[in-house]
Amino acid sequence: MTLDAVFRLHARTRPDKLALIDGIRRFDFATLDRMIDGAAHHLAALGVQRGEIVGVALADSAEHLVALLALARLGGVVLPMDCRWQQAEKANLATQFGASHVLLEADDPDAGAPGWHAPPPGWAAESDTPYEDPAVTAESPFVLSLSSGTTGLPKGPLASHQRFENRFMVYWLNLGLNAHDTYVNATPLYFGGGRGFSLAMLHCGGTVSLVSPRAGMRELADHVAAVRGTALFLVPTQIRRALQEALPAPAFPSLRVLISSGSALHPDERLAIRARLTPNLFEMYSSTEGGGISVLSPADGALHGDSVGRPAFRVQVEIVDETHTPLPPGEVGRLRYRSPASATGYYRAEGGDAFRDGWFYPGDLARMGADGFLFLAGRAKDMIIRGGINIYPQDIERVLLDLPGVRDACVAGMPAAEMGEEVAAFIVGDTTADAVQAACRARLAPYKVPKLIRFVAEIPRNGAGKALKPQLVASLTPS
Repeated sequence: MTLDAVFRLHARTRPDKLALIDGIRRFDFATLDRMIDGAAHHLAALGVQRGEIVGVALADSAEHLVALLALARLGGVVLPMDCRWQQAEKANLATQFGASHVLLEADDPDAGAPGWHAPPPGWAAESDTPYEDPAVTAESPFVLSLSSGTTGLPKGPLASHQRFENRFMVYWLNLGLNAHDTYVNATPLYFGGGRGFSLAMLHCGGTVSLVSPRAGMRELADHVAAVRGTALFLVPTQIRRALQEALPAPAFPSLRVLISSGSALHPDERLAIRARLTPNLFEMYSSTEGGGISVLSPADGALHGDSVGRPAFRVQVEIVDETHTPLPPGEVGRLRYRSPASATGYYRAEGGDAFRDGWFYPGDLARMGADGFLFLAGRAKDMIIRGGINIYPQDIERVLLDLPGVRDACVAGMPAAEMGEEVAAFIVGDTTADAVQAACRARLAPYKVPKLIRFVAEIPRNGAGKALKPQLVASLTPS
């Protein structure tokens, strides 16, 4: 079954069930199915054909989700774009992936160029004429899931309808999302998490409520309460903003599931989240290429706080050495995984050593416990090699984040003539270099103690919350 086909069933079996909330607008499943038809007819009239790649640079609205499902019904392929990107960013991506059309907001100055469309108001209006194309199947391509960022020509796998539904299975089975939930989407819909969780919830017959990603945390808390939201996905940056707000505890009392993904949370942050936001915190380790890899449940998080959880449903995880030989439990090596949701390669780009023998190598170093819990040791490219000794930044970052007064920290390797690399620590907080050095000497091997300590106003991070380590290292003044 294609991703859109289930909405035919929803329209018959739960026609009046609330599907989508966008501000004061409410759409039931019968209405949503007819809107998908209307949008598919409109896109076909614009010249969009089955198999063509279509850039979607729409705002975070009901029409954005309808456009995704209409493209699924029509057989088009979604190329996610941020409507806030500059024209050059959109054009570069469209050229790289061969997009034949780009959908824009009405006020976008780039509308009007050949193939660049700003659909008129009401373009996704309901239609009583079903749009059907029997050539679209579960194996038809649906989305080019891009790596984060708009520079450096991002790569992306072309994921089919079936692979997306396989990703949804992890959300349903490991996170427990279901048709009775009201999921609040507070991240951009062009972003993998926002798009994936929203589509998964609509697919299983749940309700999705949209709130602006630019909303303040107090506004978000009020929105969750107003719609009685039971599920919410936030990247760690948003969670930290919520913790900084003086919200009444618990800030999200109706939540059954709070999902965090993108980068690891600090142990003290987990405690604060459970005490001040909700006790129902689920952390997901995931990748663009394969969706959810592992999940740390609330119960497991209390006992295995340094772990990213156990592998998700139907995900096989191995830790291997440089010869791709599996390592025993407890040893650090390269992480690889495979699942029915995983990509098998990149579209229009070489996979390098990321894909091998059906496995995907996300570039992370990790170890696996005998009990199946997965522990990350950092990015392979971020590993510091000092005098021939491997140093994993996360070992040092854990010590720094345990220090009183430290709000955020990041460790990276900086070039050094004698040792090849030295350890540099970047810290946000109220402490001293002497205190940092003393704590590291007490808990770490001498060669792991930071050679340089730099206090910064903030750690630069991308949209998924990952620290931009090259940017930090580049900011250092050469000695």
